[in-house]
Amino acid sequence: MKKISLSIIFIFICFASYAHIGHYSNYKKIEMEILRNNELIGYNYYFFSQKDDITLVTNQFKFEVKLLGATLFEVEGIGEEKYLKDQLISFNSKTLQNKKEKFVNLTLNNETKKFDIVGSSFSGEATLENAIGNWWSHKILQARSQISPISGSIKEQIVTFVGKEKIIINGEEYETDHFKLTSKDMTLPDDKRLNFDIWLDKKTSLIVKVTYQRMGNWEYRLKNYE
Repeated sequence: MKKISLSIIFIFICFASYAHIGHYSNYKKIEMEILRNNELIGYNYYFFSQKDDITLVTNQFKFEVKLLGATLFEVEGIGEEKYLKDQLISFNSKTLQNKKEKFVNLTLNNETKKFDIVGSSFSGEATLENAIGNWWSHKILQARSQISPISGSIKEQIVTFVGKEKIIINGEEYETDHFKLTSKDMTLPDDKRLNFDIWLDKKTSLIVKVTYQRMGNWEYRLKNYE
């Protein structure tokens, strides 16, 4: 417990000076590729647009797992996060997962100071401390819980600092901070449990790599950014 507490304190200290949307204001696009068992199976792209104090982040993603020519798992979706300065004010997504429709409609309620969520797996309120569970922002490493960008479900999480690491992605070297993100409730079923390794490049404020295991070894890694 002491190790976890110290790690969480470290995270808040190291992010305190730059934990805001402004660090992404110069980006137009972040491209991540999705691999399973070292095979490229899809993509996860983020597009940014700004007007005055409003920032829109559009996420497009698609991947497909095949075995002997047959499709075992297929996901395709689009989502949009809308921020007023640093505050998330809405999030909407539509996802087709194995031909099953999933969705999230989230809005900021200025009266209750909470998020109102209507999703395919959860409908109700959520505190403003929640982050959308996407990989473009380091805010996911600061949050105590995250909202699924596919279904709207909420999961409490624990983030621990693993160490500083130099990693090479597509021929480019990054000096990163390596974190472990896990569910607070580790009794959840494997398919519902958070269990990610995340590498953050503090120079660019970008998450450059995410790995996890679920019916194989998965990796999201940075391909390009503008």
